[in-house]
Amino acid sequence: MRDSTPKSKLSYAKAGVDIRAGEEAVNRIKKLAAATFNKQVLTGLGAFGGFFKPDISELKTPVFVSSTDSVGTKLKLAFLTGKHDTVGEDLVNHCVNDILVHGARALFFLDYIGINKLKPEVIAELVEGLSRGCRKAGVALVGGETAELSDLYQPDEYDLAGFIVGVVDEKKIIDGSTIREGDVCIGLPSNGLHTNGYTLARKIVFDVAGLKPGDLVGELGITVADTLMKVHACYAPIIHPLLDKFDIHGMAHITGGGIPGNLKRIIPEGLSAEINRRSWPNLPVFEFLQKTGNIEGAEMFSAFNMGIGYIIVVSVDDADKIMADLAQPEQQAYRIGHVTRGDEKVRLV
Repeated sequence: MRDSTPKSKLSYAKAGVDIRAGEEAVNRIKKLAAATFNKQVLTGLGAFGGFFKPDISELKTPVFVSSTDSVGTKLKLAFLTGKHDTVGEDLVNHCVNDILVHGARALFFLDYIGINKLKPEVIAELVEGLSRGCRKAGVALVGGETAELSDLYQPDEYDLAGFIVGVVDEKKIIDGSTIREGDVCIGLPSNGLHTNGYTLARKIVFDVAGLKPGDLVGELGITVADTLMKVHACYAPIIHPLLDKFDIHGMAHITGGGIPGNLKRIIPEGLSAEINRRSWPNLPVFEFLQKTGNIEGAEMFSAFNMGIGYIIVVSVDDADKIMADLAQPEQQAYRIGHVTRGDEKVRLV
């Protein structure tokens, strides 16, 4: 029988997990997370769970709304560029927007980071973005998990996921059930790809065009990295005031699947949202991707948000008032369509 006794002493660190690095990362994270705390947070980081005591006294029948998501292959850009402080903000904003469509206001957020080798400086950058996104959205970062998993992830790579909980009064839940024929669709602009379509975008930019992250794209006026790493917009500051003033019939966050794939989720049976593709300006990044990759229009609209990151469906009577409310110097909105009778829930014209 072969002697399998190791010749040198083994340790967790030699096996691939550095506990000391984990402790250093936690110490850096604590200050960033604490910056998001409010009086409803009862414990700091370090406990086995995060304690949050919500103030829901103004809600007659509170309903908690939760969601989870990831940044997807946009992380590949973070690996390539070494810039890790924006994908956390991307993640928070994505999750905030997902529950916002139901009228929910975000309460608290948790994250999960699985990484090949724990580097405290990288973790700190990731959590810096998470903290910044949470502070802007008024959300408490109450906890999370960081796991060093060298057997699962490639060197210098990681995965990032988020979990959010919000609350809405039951009578004010928005689910599209009140959408009616004649309603107007109002689109809020995106600032780029947000967090979807990156597998195709990377194929076009790096394989077809042969560009590198630092290359300047003439049509765009900025580098590939700056173009593709733009932070996913958070629509909560725009939507919250509208919820207090208007009867919103439905809302959709335009993520994977584009306008057709997401707007159809809230359109009732027998109705169709007719969207005019020429009712908002086409962002240069999408023109560049379509031309460079020789992509058909229908494929573009299924893979990307095409310049519209969020859609509100309202009555025709409220549409003008909402458009007036949204007419601010640094804010734009477009009447992009209306609801008609039909079997095709979303129709691009």
